[in-house]
Amino acid sequence: MSQHLLITGANGFIGRHVVRAALARPDIRIRLVRHRGDLAAVDEDRVRVVRADLGDAASVDGLCRGVDTVVHCASRIGGEEAELRAVNEAGTAALVADARRHGVRRIVYVSTAAVYGRGPFRGAEPHELAVRPRSVTSATRAAAERIVLAAGGTVLRPHLVYGTGDRWVIPGLALLVRHLGAPVAGAGVHSAVEVSALAGAVVGAALASPDLDLAGAHHVNHPVPVPGAVLMEAVGGVLGTDGAAPLDPERARARLREHPQALHHLEMLTSDHWFAGSSLWRLLGQDLGPEPAEGLARHLPWYRDQLGSAVHAGR
Repeated sequence: MSQHLLITGANGFIGRHVVRAALARPDIRIRLVRHRGDLAAVDEDRVRVVRADLGDAASVDGLCRGVDTVVHCASRIGGEEAELRAVNEAGTAALVADARRHGVRRIVYVSTAAVYGRGPFRGAEPHELAVRPRSVTSATRAAAERIVLAAGGTVLRPHLVYGTGDRWVIPGLALLVRHLGAPVAGAGVHSAVEVSALAGAVVGAALASPDLDLAGAHHVNHPVPVPGAVLMEAVGGVLGTDGAAPLDPERARARLREHPQALHHLEMLTSDHWFAGSSLWRLLGQDLGPEPAEGLARHLPWYRDQLGSAVHAGR
């Protein structure tokens, strides 16, 4: 018997990969929620595209009718506080309420380890960490988590998600290096996950047997963390700055006083953000993807195409 999966945020970085992973399951029917823009070509026999705006609770009414599982990948990142609360908090509340009205079996929310705030974190499990968000974006995503958890749902907290389509991890560190003109020494260790592996875990959690209790929050990262030096090496490979002498963190901070976004990336990079991340993979029997150092190397050609040309054009 086929299952009917609803996916929000299907146009986003992670959402696109989740759609691809879901389509790899031949017994799945999919309802994709679109706010704006066009979705990639899909198998029309198995996929229905619907319009809804999480910022408008009325548009969510009835969205989950006939659905077995909701995969909630949609989050607003950045912007005015009112917009963030409307989408991430009120929008999630409306979605979860609609899911419960229509008897949805499971809700899976793709959140972020940023809800913990700033590190250091070393090998911690979710139950060992307090949720202490440092930004309005993270605070509203933490609020969305509470709504999903109160409904008995599953919350997945990756840290660094990299791969084709990434506009944050390597691009953010590239922004940092562009401002500094050099890599940074003394970087910490970080949990990371390749986006296709994450998508597989998301779909695996959504379609897992009802007998498997997945309620609660889970880390979903490769269990082997990536040293900051490897991240810096990847950025150097993209920007063509290999071999430049690294700056110590204090000198780097001094150079970035007028660049808050780059300074944010520096503070993340120089503090350990390593989260225990193997239990969910074992529960689901899912492929946890490549170790981050290997996975980043595989994706460097894509990052060079996206970032390298802009760098060379600006020289």
